[in-house]
Amino acid sequence: SVIDAPTAILYAQLDSNFIVSPLLNEEMAYVLNRRKILWSPGCGSVSEISKAESLGAEIVKIFPGSQVGGPKFVSAVRGPMPWTNIMPTGGVEPTEANLTEWFKAGTFCVGMGSQLIKSALVKDGNFKQVEQDVRDAVALVKKLRELYPVKV
Repeated sequence: SVIDAPTAILYAQLDSNFIVSPLLNEEMAYVLNRRKILWSPGCGSVSEISKAESLGAEIVKIFPGSQVGGPKFVSAVRGPMPWTNIMPTGGVEPTEANLTEWFKAGTFCVGMGSQLIKSALVKDGNFKQVEQDVRDAVALVKKLRELYPVKV
């Protein structure tokens, strides 16, 4: 997670394709928009989401997703703001039940970290299982995106 403009510039110079942040930082918006790098700022309210979109964010991250209201928050935001592309992180699990709730609510995409890549598997060097878990999650997301396409 990138939280300030100097770090964002560093990653931009390292040819990052996108930057994800747990917070909304206007300076990051300016430097990343100038370099045409997709940035997804973390937002916890409709006001922050609106500000992020005004600053050029095409995908807003809601963080922590389960704590800011979960899938119901996504539905509530997309009611008056159907153009908003929301990516929840925090509380997103690679299970059909959990992901179905998020995608039914109108989620554009999801972010998963420790729920997807288990630290015990990495510690044990079981990268084949990590790869399989990621493949399974990607297949599930593709299936759910077809069942519940984002409507604008």
